[in-house]
Amino acid sequence: MKSIYIGLIGFGTVGAGVVKTLQMNGDIIAKRVGAEIRFKRIADLDLGRDRGVQVDRSILTTNAEEILNDPDINIVLELMGGYHPAREFILKGIENGKNIVTANKALLAKHGDEIFAAVEKKGVCIGFEASVGGGIPVIRAIKEGFAGDEILSIRGIVNGTANFILSKMSDEGRDFKAALKEAQRLGYAEADPTFDIEGHDSAHKIAILAMLAFGTEIPIDKVYMEGISRITSEDIAFARQLGYRIKLLAIAKGCGDSLDIRVHPTMVQASNPIANVNGATNAIEIHGRAVGAALLVGEGAGALPTSSAVLGDVIEIARGILCGAKNRLPARSWLRENIQKIPIRPMDEVESECYLRFKALDKPGVLSKISGILGSHNISISSVIQKERHKGSGVPVVMTTHSAVEKNIRKALEEIDKLDIIQKETFSLRLEDGK
Repeated sequence: MKSIYIGLIGFGTVGAGVVKTLQMNGDIIAKRVGAEIRFKRIADLDLGRDRGVQVDRSILTTNAEEILNDPDINIVLELMGGYHPAREFILKGIENGKNIVTANKALLAKHGDEIFAAVEKKGVCIGFEASVGGGIPVIRAIKEGFAGDEILSIRGIVNGTANFILSKMSDEGRDFKAALKEAQRLGYAEADPTFDIEGHDSAHKIAILAMLAFGTEIPIDKVYMEGISRITSEDIAFARQLGYRIKLLAIAKGCGDSLDIRVHPTMVQASNPIANVNGATNAIEIHGRAVGAALLVGEGAGALPTSSAVLGDVIEIARGILCGAKNRLPARSWLRENIQKIPIRPMDEVESECYLRFKALDKPGVLSKISGILGSHNISISSVIQKERHKGSGVPVVMTTHSAVEKNIRKALEEIDKLDIIQKETFSLRLEDGK
């Protein structure tokens, strides 16, 4: 049987998962491909740590150049993460005629245009299914399953850490700090969780999905981001009372001649399937003009789910090598000459329904003053909740609005927060009604 040789750069959690999965499923994969997928070299700076898998030590190296310059290696797996030297390794591998598989969403979101242009120029393949959604085949779904449809929007939960925290807060009544601590104890959150809880990870992922869906470059600094660290148990309770659950959503929508792309905590109707995806699970909804809404749900992280996505890319590339059909699909889903520069809609121009939580003094006329200012900025109120009185202290007042322009919401809140009846900066969340 023929052999397809691969080289692995980065023998960490995901890299070890790929090795383990290939050892576990190698025979099945060989029967599906018609060739053995074999490691020729594995590179990592730390070769002493136990990864929980057995490998022939003769294939281990601390020098990635041995992989990039080896003429026998057909496919290079970059699983080290980060920007540098991952970017340089990938570009050199491409220049040397290597096919690339990567899980590096941050790198693709920031330097994807350069990398994809290099791939297209050299005529090699790149697979990056593992960069979004772990084991969920969402990239393959967009590139192939929905190729015959116009994608109107993508939205979903693409960060398991944030979803785990919000689920603990919603289902067990934990406050944010306690839920985060639990996530760290179980290994769902890093010691420094900023990348996950403040929306950076989700922004990288939705930028990649939007690029594929809409055929445009997505400057990562144009993706609006808000995290979940300001969500309180009080907000969770109000959301439940209103018939919603709070989720960190990544959203990309076509809006005529522009794109609405953003990441922020969102109140989702409790009847919506996305609202009921809990724990570290991911869920991504793709809305096509012909197909309607399709929801993909699964493990969004972890060594083995991610390794499944990595090996799926390896198998696709290996099949192309064997039958001489490389580059069957454009790397970015669209032909290079059809990639556009669609402007990203400024957040100030986005329209959405809103949840507003005020901390106000318990005085007559509070509601009329707040509603008057909202009305002066073309914001109409949908519902109001006012908690019972507490002598000598402020009371929470919650309002939901009909759809309003973001800049009007911000101007109104700035004006309201200056009132002497308001004790604390007003907190707001956007609502998604499932349309």
